[in-house]
Amino acid sequence: MRKTILALAAILMIGLSAFAVKGGDLNERARAAFSKDFSTAKNAVWQYTENLAKVTFTFNDQVLTAFYDPNGDLQAIARNILSTQLPLNLLAELKNNYNGYWISDLFEMAADDQTTYYISLENANRTIVLKSEGTEGWRVFSKIKKDEE
Repeated sequence: MRKTILALAAILMIGLSAFAVKGGDLNERARAAFSKDFSTAKNAVWQYTENLAKVTFTFNDQVLTAFYDPNGDLQAIARNILSTQLPLNLLAELKNNYNGYWISDLFEMAADDQTTYYISLENANRTIVLKSEGTEGWRVFSKIKKDEE
């Protein structure tokens, strides 16, 4: 189930889907856990689905996103990063294999003591989302062909 939640979170972060806010109904368990986990956080903005609470906030001068399950358990933390913050072998693989693409989104997700990277690459014809669990290399997470106008 955790992989399902993380995959959902990744898709949501990339922008392929969106959260629906439930009329101001707050998930008190998630809010209480968040207050404990990130007591000095600022500018928290909450969004909810049936099975996941997402909060985007500022912590130590960084914008982070945390995902909580209905029990208030922290599932993952994500942050946008620059390509220069990638491990060197991942950056080199991008330069060697995806030279004709530009980066439209890049973030790092931490869950279960593992760091996963997601990157959206685009060219004129397609968008490719790559995933790397740790620093072992990229694998294709999804491919989307752009509509020709």
